[in-house]
Amino acid sequence: MRSASRKFRQCTAVALAVMLNAPFALAQTAPSQMQAITPVRPSSFVAIRPYKAPYVPAIQLSNSGRIASLTRAGNLYLTAQDAVALAIENNIDVEIARYNPITDEWRLERSEAGGALPGVPSGTSQVGSVARGQGVRGSQAAAGVSTSGGGTSGTGTSNATISQIGPVTPALDPVVQDNTTFSHTSSPQANLAQSAVANLIDNTRSYTDSVQQGLLTGGQASVTFTESYLNENAPTNLLNPTYAPNLSLSVQQNFLSGFGFAVNSRNINVAKVNLQIDDLNFKSQVISVVVNTLNLYYGLVADYQDLRAKQSAVEVAQQFYANNKKQVEIGTMAPLDITNAEAQVASSEQDLVVSQTTLVQQELSLKNVLSRTGTADPLLANVHIVPLDRIDVPEQDNLPPLSQLVSRARANRVDIAAERMNLQVAALSALGTSNGVLPQLAGFASTSNAGLAGKAQPVPLSPQEAARLPAQQFPPGIGPCPANYHTNLPCEFPDPYVVGGLQKAIGQVFRRNYPSENAGVFFAATLRNRQSQADYAIDQLTIRQTQLQDQRDLNQVAVDVANQVTALRQARARYQAAVRNRILEEQLLDAEQKKFSLGASTPYNVVTQQRDLATAQSNEVAALVAYSNARVALDQTTGSTLEVNHISLDESKSGRIVRPSTLPESLPAHP
Repeated sequence: MRSASRKFRQCTAVALAVMLNAPFALAQTAPSQMQAITPVRPSSFVAIRPYKAPYVPAIQLSNSGRIASLTRAGNLYLTAQDAVALAIENNIDVEIARYNPITDEWRLERSEAGGALPGVPSGTSQVGSVARGQGVRGSQAAAGVSTSGGGTSGTGTSNATISQIGPVTPALDPVVQDNTTFSHTSSPQANLAQSAVANLIDNTRSYTDSVQQGLLTGGQASVTFTESYLNENAPTNLLNPTYAPNLSLSVQQNFLSGFGFAVNSRNINVAKVNLQIDDLNFKSQVISVVVNTLNLYYGLVADYQDLRAKQSAVEVAQQFYANNKKQVEIGTMAPLDITNAEAQVASSEQDLVVSQTTLVQQELSLKNVLSRTGTADPLLANVHIVPLDRIDVPEQDNLPPLSQLVSRARANRVDIAAERMNLQVAALSALGTSNGVLPQLAGFASTSNAGLAGKAQPVPLSPQEAARLPAQQFPPGIGPCPANYHTNLPCEFPDPYVVGGLQKAIGQVFRRNYPSENAGVFFAATLRNRQSQADYAIDQLTIRQTQLQDQRDLNQVAVDVANQVTALRQARARYQAAVRNRILEEQLLDAEQKKFSLGASTPYNVVTQQRDLATAQSNEVAALVAYSNARVALDQTTGSTLEVNHISLDESKSGRIVRPSTLPESLPAHP
């Protein structure tokens, strides 16, 4: 009997669990492209798979092989595109951003599971419990009688699960519970009329299996199967031992607060929108890294150009000082006149040292962007970066009309798109507070089918009861006692329909021989309801503020684009003026040196002109960097950074740029 009971309960629980899990198994999220960092779900038997933790890969600190492929003879040769590719593959900020979409995929899965799971009943609450009406103990429980030795569980109310009513989403993952209890109790009896023994001894086995499923409509359904076995020492039981199975189905549904798909799926929809926002945030991070990389790269290009200018200035100053020194030696120049030339050499060498230091610092900053370990990578620590691209400043910018640039910015800007989605998230979240204003109204219904069977145990009638029986024949259920009873009194016999084992009792359940139904309504309303109304008003006012802020930022886009266009044009004009000024200063220095060689000028005038030329060269380099930064900033303002630099967002997510890096056949020894 026990084996049959166990098999039936196991089959029932597994069948219900598989039936309720099937739609969820089909709706699993597709695997992410980022297999290297994406948690891997366990692969095992389907019944135990949900209870094994996923494998989360360790972080990756190694750089891509692109650095080694671009390194030759201690130099790292980079184009701007290669620098951007290395930054996307190796930059640690981008790698950190790759985790956000994966994390929110798991948050979406958590939202799809619904609210908090109901508590599992403890085993002690079931000790000694039997079905009502089953044996002496069940009769006492049905009558509300509590004995000193009993361990019966407390009675519950029909609307005990109403605690989930409201805008809290029910648990959407099916919950399978099994509670098995074995007990042996002894209860001294103050009245022997019912049990006929002074010490009532019960041996019980209680099995409870249930499946609960929350509904997105705001309800909950549950199927529960219980089976109670009782063996008592009471001679007054007509059946002993007995089996009392029960199969019940209950449904509960909210109709006001907490009702509807929109309210109960709002967290799921918010999580889905957050996945889209994650894509925008990741794109924003990639854009930020690309902008920083380009500024550092072209800044390094300008630093090399400034270094060459400073080296040229040192050479000119040294040559002028050497010529003046020879004239002093042959007596054609006073020793005092050489002091200015010597001071210019010292000043030029100091400027050269500053330029070299700036270049080294810029190179270190760029290396840190291109590597996950910075200069700790021995391959990157000992190489010099040689940029292969130059900053080109066109005569004309050939920009589209301002209105077209503004439209492009409003369509492509990540921050504008993210603000729209945040407003959508706020509207979805506000569904909870708008629904929460309603009172609570829930309907619940349940149906159950009971069964009872056991071994027949005839009970002798008392002499008084026997005397009241008709003399001609026994009524139904009364007959001569078995011979082993050694009594002439008649016995009471159980109905043959309930005599049998567990299989017979289960047959009664499925034939619905003893059905029970109940239904009811639960209503609760908070007087004045100030808390819910305040929550709703706060949410709506916050949404209105967000709408105004979005419009303000949308208007600001036009101002930002106009300012960047003006800055780009001014930077180009400044660079062109700096180039003309540097050319003029070169011509003036050449003329002054010729005049000095003819005796028509002084060393002071030549040194002054050398300083003016060095200043003009520095101004040209600064203007060149300003133009490059303005060009990059305009692309960022219009939201076209990735498009202009031919960067794929999918490749950025995967951490691998497909485009191979190739070096020219002839490589410069120095930039």
